Amino acid sequence: MAEEDLRLQEEADDKIINEAFEKLLNDYLKSRHRKKVDLITKAFNFARQAHKGVRRLSGEPYIMHPIAVAQIACSEIGLGSTSICSALLHDVVEDTDYTVEDIENIFGAKIAQIVDGLTKISGGIFGEQASAQAENFKKLLLTMSDDIRVILIKICDRLHNMRTLDSQPANKQYKIAGETLYIYAPLANRLGLNKIKSELENLSFKFEHPDEFANIEAKLKSTHASRHELFDQFTAPIKASLEKMGIQYEIKERVKTPYSIWNKMQNKHVTFEEIYDILAVRIIFTPKVREEEINECFKIYVAISQIYKSHPDRLRDWLSQPKANGYQALHVTLMSKQGRWIEVQIRSDRMDEVAEQGFAAHWKYKDGVEEEYTEDENELNDWLRTIKEILDDPQPDAMDFLDTIKLNLFASEIFVFTPKGEIRTLPADCTALDFAFSIHTFLGSHCIGAKVNHKLVPLSHKLQSGDQVEILTSKSQHVSPAWINFVSTAKAKAKIQAILRRDNREVQRRGEEILNAFLEKNHHEPSLALADRLAEFHAYSKRNEFYQALGEKIVILGDKDLDELSGKNKSTESSGWLKYVPFVGKKKKEEEPKQDLFIVPEKFNRKKPIYISEENINQYKFASCCHPIPGDDALGYINNKNQIEIHKRNCPVAAKLKTSFGNRILDIKWDMHKILYFDATLRLGGIDRVGLLNEITQIISSQMNVNIHKVIITCEDGIFDGSIELRVHDREDVKTIVSNLRAVADLKEISEIL
Repeated sequence: MAEEDLRLQEEADDKIINEAFEKLLNDYLKSRHRKKVDLITKAFNFARQAHKGVRRLSGEPYIMHPIAVAQIACSEIGLGSTSICSALLHDVVEDTDYTVEDIENIFGAKIAQIVDGLTKISGGIFGEQASAQAENFKKLLLTMSDDIRVILIKICDRLHNMRTLDSQPANKQYKIAGETLYIYAPLANRLGLNKIKSELENLSFKFEHPDEFANIEAKLKSTHASRHELFDQFTAPIKASLEKMGIQYEIKERVKTPYSIWNKMQNKHVTFEEIYDILAVRIIFTPKVREEEINECFKIYVAISQIYKSHPDRLRDWLSQPKANGYQALHVTLMSKQGRWIEVQIRSDRMDEVAEQGFAAHWKYKDGVEEEYTEDENELNDWLRTIKEILDDPQPDAMDFLDTIKLNLFASEIFVFTPKGEIRTLPADCTALDFAFSIHTFLGSHCIGAKVNHKLVPLSHKLQSGDQVEILTSKSQHVSPAWINFVSTAKAKAKIQAILRRDNREVQRRGEEILNAFLEKNHHEPSLALADRLAEFHAYSKRNEFYQALGEKIVILGDKDLDELSGKNKSTESSGWLKYVPFVGKKKKEEEPKQDLFIVPEKFNRKKPIYISEENINQYKFASCCHPIPGDDALGYINNKNQIEIHKRNCPVAAKLKTSFGNRILDIKWDMHKILYFDATLRLGGIDRVGLLNEITQIISSQMNVNIHKVIITCEDGIFDGSIELRVHDREDVKTIVSNLRAVADLKEISEIL
């Protein structure tokens, strides 16, 4: 009886497998690709044999998964036989005894290369502690930079896994859903796969937040009738107008996805009922002349704006300058007769297909039919070049690598121009320095500023769409650690970090040489044990950090170090006293040595700048009139005692000193490394409400990880005024805090108290 059951089961399996493959072949034959049915059938039979007897967690035969992935690649992205074969074979190397060489011998080098890129890897270049997901993602990207179909098939694979995620245990669901939302949905979006991106987001949302998902689904269902009635009333006069113009069109009701609604509820802190753009209208037309489709979009816009009043600030034109993922459309927001703003998206049938299926859809509208992927999509290639550059210099930490890649996946875009009028697409919120690195690494690393629309601006200047940017460079300019704080593109961040790592290695090597020379001079044999001991003595947890401090001269070796090595130091407490200065941070202990103020000698070269570092900061007097901190434009003043006072350059007292004692003024430059803490006091004012102070302190303490030293707040007639004293590293910290606080509702005034 058992044998009979097994036979019946096999027959049932064969039936569903054959039906699924038959559907795949039929859909492929309907496409405009070259009909390589034999190759696809060969791949199917090979994969079927390789996975024979294996079942998925859902209980279905394993081969159903590769067929489903191939089906998505064929029907939902529009890929051809190479991609379909690769999809059918994508798990063969990973799950069976067959190798990439076997695939190459049977199906050729191209399919073998794609399958190899889709095969998970063991071990990894980042070491045992690394993220396996990041490793696999890195390999995908490495192969993708040679053939984009690798990532397209991987997205198909992920989509099918998400559609069948119910069979997985909860912890696996959260892991896969989180990874999908973090990596694959933004990737799908960047490649123009809007429909797949939305489904991936929704499925991730469904598994990570099932209650919220169900709640929004229920509300969408309950409001469907009223929404559909609004759609009918709104589109009736539009349809009449389009028919009068003789346009062949289709009008669709586009409803926001549950994930998109939930995201907006979180970000805007609003309820479902307060979201007014759940409904949008999509007009898809077939142009009379393909070359005139952009003009026809505008003709439709003119016609419907005569029916309804359009919002002056909500016209979005992605026709002449499409988004980086190929998206083209004209978006206009109109006021309905019911008093609701409704967005209308106008696009041709070609634009609609590209919007839903991404770059693959371009092929349908080209002369002739190309099975092989041709790299003629400029924007996509620019992005692939960025990926290649990041991969050429891998991050030491896998998650840093993912973050770097991800920077460019989510970014909305702006368009800026070079001095010669060439257009460049960059992420929104990018700076002049980002633009410099986007052109060339040398240009970025030697950038001293820029001219934006012919006006001089600093490196950190944020660019706007339409800006014309000219980069200014200097051979003497070097990459600064502070740069990482104001660049936003993946390429710039990756290049800056690579250069800093290279510089740090050089500094650490110099530090190690200083330590070894010191030990040999004092008759100690250099060893890692002694290095670790001195690192701990100076409160550095890692040997390389100690070498770095030595190389940068933050730590100067002396008698105390010899005492430590010989065991003469009785106190077991670390002498990390160099990390603090008298007027900031923790108070120094009385027994700790005090640095004397620098006295200017008679033959002192006043033309040379003075570099203030952690090592010598105690040798100068900091003026209380303007309270300068690192990062401020500062100057030095030689006082009557031949000591050097530090002032801000815009300090009123300094203005008098400059005009009265010009020969005593010195140039001050900062050589600080975010180690010491300084006082900064912010004045805040606004409309009082419950929880406002808590919100402000949360931003500063929790988000910024900045220590609040003192808070003084007074309130009168619903208006509050007060100050917050903070401990910061430098001026950049203050700017970041102020920028973040500007987003707090009811906080109207933020300024610094000197």
